[in-house]
Amino acid sequence: MANLRVRLTFPPERVTEPVVYNIGHQYNVVTNIRRANVTADEGWIILELIGDTDELERVVDHLKNIRVQVEPVEGDVVQ
Repeated sequence: MANLRVRLTFPPERVTEPVVYNIGHQYNVVTNIRRANVTADEGWIILELIGDTDELERVVDHLKNIRVQVEPVEGDVVQ
């Protein structure tokens, strides 16, 4: 099992969609929200993903395809 932490930044049209929920149901990964800030117009989430490397790559590709910005995060993000 691999572990990946990413910062997801959502475009306005995706803020109200259950993106994290959908990832957990469409792919064989565990999702864990570490931090988040979401308003009616914008949002970002620090998300930990746990699963096989190939499945994590599929998730990242999916997110990019729906125009969610994906950036790697290092270190512990819970303070």
